[in-house]
Amino acid sequence: MLKFQNISKRYNRQDIISDMSFEVEKGKLVVLIGPSGCGKTTLLKMINRLTKPTSGEIYINGEDIFTKDEIELRRNIGYVIQQTGLFPHMTVRENLEIIPRLQKNTPEDIACKSVELMNMVGLDPEQYLDRYPTQLSGGQQQRVGVARAFACDPDLILMDEPFSALDPITRSQLQEELVDLQAKVCKTIVFVTHDMDEAVKIADKICFIHKGQIVQYDTPEEIMKNPANELAAEFVGKHRIWSSPEFIRTKDIMIHDPVCASVNTTAFRCIEKMRNHKIDRLFITDKQMHLLGIITAKKIQSQAEKNIPASNIMNTEFETISPEDNIIDILQIVNGSHLSAIPVVDESNVLQGLITKSSLVTTLSQQYIDTPEEI
Repeated sequence: MLKFQNISKRYNRQDIISDMSFEVEKGKLVVLIGPSGCGKTTLLKMINRLTKPTSGEIYINGEDIFTKDEIELRRNIGYVIQQTGLFPHMTVRENLEIIPRLQKNTPEDIACKSVELMNMVGLDPEQYLDRYPTQLSGGQQQRVGVARAFACDPDLILMDEPFSALDPITRSQLQEELVDLQAKVCKTIVFVTHDMDEAVKIADKICFIHKGQIVQYDTPEEIMKNPANELAAEFVGKHRIWSSPEFIRTKDIMIHDPVCASVNTTAFRCIEKMRNHKIDRLFITDKQMHLLGIITAKKIQSQAEKNIPASNIMNTEFETISPEDNIIDILQIVNGSHLSAIPVVDESNVLQGLITKSSLVTTLSQQYIDTPEEI
């Protein structure tokens, strides 16, 4: 949908952006993040031609934006800034309707759209449409700013630190509302921030920029788990993953290659295998590693006959978890079932690994490792 190709920008012989190339998929919310002066706002302003690159091309839906009429281009891109950008001498209604009127939409369509936009951002049209911006709180003004960006139903919306001037509670509310709104309308949104918590909360993908170059461009989950280098790790924060535990998946923390046996293995051989591996249970599988049952040392010890096959005494009713389950799901299952070990299986019931209480303790303790002691 949006493509940057070899974009560079130089001010007074200083490179602000250096040969940057990446793409934003249609319907995705991409956050540009990095320290002050890294070039993220400059890059955003290039999209609607408020700033011109020194070299390179930018394409929207395959069209070079520098071949399009500048005014027409901007009318078809929503824009939300930190200061809301509302005209103080105009009512909320007039602020929302300015672009639709320039596009010569019918008065009836414009009026209906204004009501729809106010409802979309959670403001009562009857109560707020005829107020002036100064009669609204900061959060209400920003909601109107977001609504105005949607007024011409653009495919692309640019947001330049729109929530940074708000108090923490209002900011958090608007972040959640933006995520909910995006899930409904699926617009392509490019959002600038310097706040990693905000980026993780709202983004489909994060583009981390430093000194005019892309350090890493990936999903929030991947950036937190596998920062590209020490610079990215430092900016993200070594323990930030713990503020979003839903990104910690079973597949990231499970024990691979659990000890298994076949249905024909005798109870005696099963108990010997457990002793050798210092474990208290075996997973019974077929040759394709489909999980058929679980046999425990306690169960074997209760049997007088030790030459019977595992199939005769294995438990076939047990909890399993998926590789994609997150650590919150795992903890709920472990606490609810009082199990010391849970097998991990895929959609075809093929055994992938296992989670134990001790492996969970080890994982959870990682959030405290390397944490400086308080003085």
